[in-house]
Amino acid sequence: MSKQRVIATAPGKINCYFKVGPPREDGYHEVASLYVAVSLTEQIEARLRTDGELQLSLEPNSPVVSEPENFPLGAGNLVHRAAQLLREHTGCSLGADLHITKRVPIAGGMGGGSADAAATLVACNELWGTGLDREELGRLGARLGADVPFALMGGAAIGLGIGDKLAPLLTRAKTHWVLIPASYGLSTPRVYGMLDRLRAGMEIEVPQEIDPAVIEALMASDAPALSRVLANDLTQASLALAPELGTMRDMAEGAGALRAMVSGSGPTLALLVKDAEHAEEVMAQLGDEVGVATIPVTAPAPGAHITLAE
Repeated sequence: MSKQRVIATAPGKINCYFKVGPPREDGYHEVASLYVAVSLTEQIEARLRTDGELQLSLEPNSPVVSEPENFPLGAGNLVHRAAQLLREHTGCSLGADLHITKRVPIAGGMGGGSADAAATLVACNELWGTGLDREELGRLGARLGADVPFALMGGAAIGLGIGDKLAPLLTRAKTHWVLIPASYGLSTPRVYGMLDRLRAGMEIEVPQEIDPAVIEALMASDAPALSRVLANDLTQASLALAPELGTMRDMAEGAGALRAMVSGSGPTLALLVKDAEHAEEVMAQLGDEVGVATIPVTAPAPGAHITLAE
């Protein structure tokens, strides 16, 4: 049974641990990742169309879009691709107006596009009454991008393979983070390409597991212990492409962050802090002294879910 209007949200993510293997023949890299979903979400509002058309629009007040008029809303957008894939898979002939509200930094290493795709799959599945379960949506999501299945799942999870082989972690205690978004983006393929160049001639093993100390610290919500074991293999490549990230990282730790790390492929920086009060202190220091924009978030957060259906 189809609906007339559905709103769904999906979270951005931070990789607390990210080890990258050598490139495969298909261009992908095997990884060992510890994902945590954060309380910064993308939103998709889907309204039913009976003419079979898919029309995308952007919320002009989306805080991370500096030039809304230049935002791509064509068939290459992950929202359009997700809706079209769901239709092809289910044989649905209905359409939708899909309104996107972006809050996760664009090309920022936090999986914002993947969150858009996950929210679209959940919203359109409900809107059109196509009846797929979470497992089926996850398989479709993996065809759109390696991070989409985690955006559907949320919470915290170990990711192996290309990041799509997920094992959830039942962690309920929160960790607190401060995000520093950049005024520019870094293309994920470009960052991986730089990593491959930096490691040319080196013997790189395929990562098989997560450092148990990272899992233990996250499960215990032990921020000081977690700060000592955070790791991201893409950091050296991100810094090679954007050296100013190193300066900002040092500045953030100088402002009191337990640890500042590049989120995924960057250029967003994720600052681990002790608690909400500590987050406010670090944000005040960065804002007052150097005018840096910051966003407080907590983790884990729920995966893609419906907030309204009528």
